[in-house]
Amino acid sequence: MRNIFLLCGLLTLLAACSDDVKTDNSTPQSQIEARKTRNGSLTGDEGGFTLLGGSRKSDEATSGSPIGVNSYLWRATLDTLSFMPLVSADPFGGVIITDWYEDPKAPGERFKVNAIILDKTLRADGVKITVFRQIADRKGGWRDQQVDDKLERSLEDTILTRARQLKVGQKGQ
Repeated sequence: MRNIFLLCGLLTLLAACSDDVKTDNSTPQSQIEARKTRNGSLTGDEGGFTLLGGSRKSDEATSGSPIGVNSYLWRATLDTLSFMPLVSADPFGGVIITDWYEDPKAPGERFKVNAIILDKTLRADGVKITVFRQIADRKGGWRDQQVDDKLERSLEDTILTRARQLKVGQKGQ
């Protein structure tokens, strides 16, 4: 009796894991086509990035751009940090990492910035900036220093202002 319950439970579990795809009988589909219809494709129909379904909307979140984050914030961040050398820029993950920058007017002090674009919409909290600061020591090395939060906030505000300018400029065209 116990084996029968175990067998029924196992069969129920296997039936629940099956890849039963409901399709409209008027248009037969292969399993792959049905899965694409149900889950969406990785690149989307319009060349953008969609995953696990969802239609790609042509609104301010995508701005007609195939990148994975808000294109206004992305371009504004690159514009704002353009004076610093870039180590990495990932438009799908929304991460920009700069290399150390030493201002010629302030030798012995250098900065590095990490920028993360957090959202596909143009919002005030859509970008997060982290600034690292180092001071040269007497031995020729570098020591980490505390960075004022106002500097990070100022960079975020500059990026948001630039993103708004880009959006208004594009709407006017």
